Amino acid sequence: MKAVLVLLALLLAPVLHAQQLGPDVAVAMVKVGKERDLRRVVIGLYDGAAPQHVQNFKDLVARRYYNGMRFHRAFPGALLQTGDPYSKRGPTDRTGTGGPGYTIPAEIRLPHTKGAIAASRIDGPINPARVSSGSQFYICLKSLPDLNGKYTVFGRVLEGLEELDDISRKTTDPNNFPLEKITIKSIVMEPRVAY
Repeated sequence: MKAVLVLLALLLAPVLHAQQLGPDVAVAMVKVGKERDLRRVVIGLYDGAAPQHVQNFKDLVARRYYNGMRFHRAFPGALLQTGDPYSKRGPTDRTGTGGPGYTIPAEIRLPHTKGAIAASRIDGPINPARVSSGSQFYICLKSLPDLNGKYTVFGRVLEGLEELDDISRKTTDPNNFPLEKITIKSIVMEPRVAY
């Protein structure tokens, strides 16, 4: 069965980290589930705290870059990852290494609280500047303080975290790749609305 994820960008009212968010903070509405059983998830995009990451996300959305990508990494009740174009082909040795061919400078300001959305990146001494992947991101299904100060958080799930938690609990292969095909159907930017 094919599950579907639809992200729609909206704008976030001052809910969390309001002191760090400017008036142009974005929000996203997400629909998750099987083709005939879509469910909504709402996320916020923090323009004020991570403007380059948010703009990059919006640019990729405008290009329909994420359409058809799978969640390619799942840790039950902890973390989900997506945004790798190699994932469109299913589990491969290269899944987790793909992107648009560029990186984004680090904007490490916000903590990895429950629901945080952060940019993936290559870890360790090969990446001392902690630059982010151009497209891959992960969602924290619980607070992950060990990641604070290491990765750029650019958004937060505001509604529907339980839907993403359900995805994280699907059966995976030894590389944490979900065996059930769970994809991003589309992402559409929407004008600002109050949440």
